[in-house]
Amino acid sequence: MDRRQFLRHSGAISGSLAFGQIAALSTRAAVPGDYKALVCIFLYGGNDSNNMIVPVTTAGYQSYAAARGPLALGDPKSGNPFGGVDAGGNSTALLPLVDGSGQATYGVHNALPGVRDLWNSGELAVVANVGTLTAPLTKPDYLSGKSRPENLFSHIDQQHQWQTAASSSADIASGLGITGWGGRLLDRLAALNTGSSVPAMISTAGNNLLITAPAARSLVVPATGSFGVQGFSNSSADVARRNALAQLLSIDNQYDLVHATEGVMSSALTSSALVNPLLTSTTTTSATYFSGLTSGFAQQMLAIAKLIEGRSALGAQRQLFLVNLGSFDTHTNEIATHQKLYTDLGVGLNAFHAAMTAIGAAANVTSFTLSDFSRTLKPNTGGGSDHGWGSHHLVTGGAVKGKAIYGTMPTLQLGGTDDEGGEGRWIPTTAVDQYAATLATWFGASPADIAVALPNFKAFPAGVLHFL
Repeated sequence: MDRRQFLRHSGAISGSLAFGQIAALSTRAAVPGDYKALVCIFLYGGNDSNNMIVPVTTAGYQSYAAARGPLALGDPKSGNPFGGVDAGGNSTALLPLVDGSGQATYGVHNALPGVRDLWNSGELAVVANVGTLTAPLTKPDYLSGKSRPENLFSHIDQQHQWQTAASSSADIASGLGITGWGGRLLDRLAALNTGSSVPAMISTAGNNLLITAPAARSLVVPATGSFGVQGFSNSSADVARRNALAQLLSIDNQYDLVHATEGVMSSALTSSALVNPLLTSTTTTSATYFSGLTSGFAQQMLAIAKLIEGRSALGAQRQLFLVNLGSFDTHTNEIATHQKLYTDLGVGLNAFHAAMTAIGAAANVTSFTLSDFSRTLKPNTGGGSDHGWGSHHLVTGGAVKGKAIYGTMPTLQLGGTDDEGGEGRWIPTTAVDQYAATLATWFGASPADIAVALPNFKAFPAGVLHFL
């Protein structure tokens, strides 16, 4: 096997064991007390947040039920948002979100009792009607063609714009859309992570734009199983093999492409030695809170919880994690699909927050949702809804100013002042840039950092939302 073949084969980061470097975990310095982590939960496909957060006042519920038709939750016939069953006899009752005044203006989907519980404990907030914008936008502006984001209602384009905060043709042409706002943010805060041997951006959802940076590297890890290199163990022969590989990775590195490739491979080897013991551990405190939870989403959240629990071994003061939950493209069978997806989402969120509380990191970790867009309030003819625009999002953690809705909820009127047409696609009243800047400010970003990570934030005079 020649050198190129050896490097190619040794690049499979999916095997077992970590080259006998586990002892290094106990010798690294502890992370200072200002550790902070952001956990992005991307709901792929376009979450219909019209059925996640629903008005429960008499007038609000009537408007909702009239426009939602067969997708309406609660009991539209009696006008009771806290009653009703579907065709299969399953409850469609909404769960009240009682705010700080003791009143419930909105409710949450009945498959999300975990979200309701986090709300009641003051550790969850809703951010209303967020979406891709290039500047504040009214309906007359939209109809005149002024300041429209590029390629609205397209899954892949809107996913990219949410993750890059590049929504205008000028932004896209400038190259802003080839890195994520998360990646640019971590580049700006790199000085806080000088003690880390592992990339500060870690994903269980594959390599995505949010964690793509001009300089910083990201790491993709499995939600289950081990994270090591095939063909290595702790035997003396395999240690010798690893040392040989390390020598090979120092050859010809005067050439830019070779240097970059070898740097990535060396980083992967180091990362696997530190990360694998954390992911494969069966004795973590976090695992207790995920007992019996087998969904893919729960397993991703458990993996992230384990890495945060082992944060002192990794050495970073600022970390950004990305997980995903898919299948929200509900053109058909929306009621049943939401029941399953929201159950997984709520249970996973609740377990994760409980684990963070148990390890003393609740105030240091903030989880938040993103999605392509919401969906039309008006149902289609297939038992679902079509692509929308502005959507509601969940933010949870010990630093959240909870039991509150931030931003402006749309008026649920087809063809009304918030609807771009007649289907119930809400023109956003809060920009992705504002949402992200609020998270970044809590994370420790200065105005100068935000100007680089989110250059269009300056176009929104309302600024951040203060939900943290």
